[in-house]
Amino acid sequence: MTLEIAIVLGLLLGAMVLFATEALSVDVVALGLVAALVASGILTPAEGFSGFGSDVIIILACIMILAGAIVKAGVMDWLGQLAHRAGNGNARLSVLSLLAISASSSALLSNTNTTAIMLPAAIETARREAISASRVLMPLSFASMLGGAGTLIGTSANLASSGMVEDLGLEPFALFEFLGVGAIITGVGLLWLVFPGQATLPRRRPVDTGAEAEPRRFFTTLCLPEGSAVLDKAICEIDFDDLDTDLLSVVREGQRLEPHHSRKLRAGDELIVRATRDGMLKLQKSRDFALEPDVHFTARYGDTLRPVMAEAVVTPQSRLVGQSVKQMGFFDRYRGIVLAVYRRHRERPARIENLLLKEGDVLLLQGPQDDIVSLGAAADLRVLSLVDRIVVTRREGLVTLGAMGAAIALNVIGLVPLSLAFLLAVLFVVLAGNIAMAEAYRFIEWRLLVLIASMSAFGQAMDQSGAADYLAERIVEWCMPLGPYAALAAFSLLTVLLSQPMSNAAAALTVIPIAVAAADGLGVDPRMLAVLVTLSASLSFISPLEPACLLVYDAGRYTFLDYAKAGTPLTIICVALLLVIVPWAWG
Repeated sequence: MTLEIAIVLGLLLGAMVLFATEALSVDVVALGLVAALVASGILTPAEGFSGFGSDVIIILACIMILAGAIVKAGVMDWLGQLAHRAGNGNARLSVLSLLAISASSSALLSNTNTTAIMLPAAIETARREAISASRVLMPLSFASMLGGAGTLIGTSANLASSGMVEDLGLEPFALFEFLGVGAIITGVGLLWLVFPGQATLPRRRPVDTGAEAEPRRFFTTLCLPEGSAVLDKAICEIDFDDLDTDLLSVVREGQRLEPHHSRKLRAGDELIVRATRDGMLKLQKSRDFALEPDVHFTARYGDTLRPVMAEAVVTPQSRLVGQSVKQMGFFDRYRGIVLAVYRRHRERPARIENLLLKEGDVLLLQGPQDDIVSLGAAADLRVLSLVDRIVVTRREGLVTLGAMGAAIALNVIGLVPLSLAFLLAVLFVVLAGNIAMAEAYRFIEWRLLVLIASMSAFGQAMDQSGAADYLAERIVEWCMPLGPYAALAAFSLLTVLLSQPMSNAAAALTVIPIAVAAADGLGVDPRMLAVLVTLSASLSFISPLEPACLLVYDAGRYTFLDYAKAGTPLTIICVALLLVIVPWAWG
């Protein structure tokens, strides 16, 4: 063993300990590895930082932006509603439909996003079918992880591995190269989870989220700007659901009218509505509606000021209790406006300027940032949080979904590389005005990109230092007496085990150089071993450390041991399938 090999293996051991103990964040550990490799001379600065310029990073960033916009628009919410209806009274069929939708969605979106989207639907399915939610939530996260392994863009591990095999002189993975094996493993996995695997799952009630888990619905008043497309339209023709908004009353010439479906809106009408916070943001973006308080704000400050939005609660001893928004002179006192008011248990429509405030009312405020932030020192109002102004409408989400599909099609027919295709898709949705670049940057998970870029450099160091060859020779020596399949099983299980303390992508990037180096000694195709390691990295079911598993951990009242009990047999089944299918398909 040379000094360079000892340094690289020592760094690997230290990184694994830090990953497992979470003494430092994963991105700090990964950057520390790069710094140590460059400082020790094992890699040049250009080699150490080459991962940050990889097209894999561009693809991942673009997918995060597109997927974030699709999820934010609520385009995928209807899938949960579809799962509600698919069971037709059969509990197992309902759960199977839910898991199938989760697995299919995660082939394009990340498994974390998919699990988050489907979580409310899973709890509702369990309630409706009178089964324990803990028997649905863990399978939901497992299904999203299984489905993500079937495409190149379904999980970061697949994309990162494709970049690594290309660096090692092998052909990179195609977009749908894993679709066949992914479909088989997903299908078998889902059937296991819904039928015999149910016996391995605990029976526990979900965490009671309470009424406040539902998004607050604020009262406000809308007016119809000149040129609005909803003028002279019947109420039934207007999709208020897309705006997360309920129409409560139409005010016409001072009289309140019931919002009958056939009633047509006229110029000068005002609408009393109740909307979620995201609905308020969508209404602000709409060309067909205007928030009445927003009109007054623009008249006072003009269009040059970019205000911030915040939620603030009326305190018990507030001087505002018993006053209306009009009476308290909020604009003159706080240099802001009250866009909307939330009051628990109130259902009747109300114009907010006439509503007498009570303690506990939540006001949705808008104003200059310095003035809104300064409210934190006021005794009358307590600022709960600033509002993230990123919001995407359903139409914009569908356009984004179409752009993503077009990018995939352009790559499949061979016109442009995947990185350019997704970059063009992002540019299209930005130039179309669907999202701003500032919003796009906020959809990117920068920590994951840093981790993958840094671990790519570490994989390169494993190869160049001889550490990969050294470990490969040891594995070949230990496993060859048992046959090549024992070595394949060893690489697959090693990847699965490393994916517990490390991320899936980091585990794959660590093991692929070792597996490729061992290919000659085993007499097998190196690319086949790379495929085996890549797919094994997605099988991290035996602990709750995967983000998709963490999402359901508290909601299902799970313990660490619950994952070991339910995840171990599923892992064994999937690894066994990989050991049969991968050598046959890629050998």
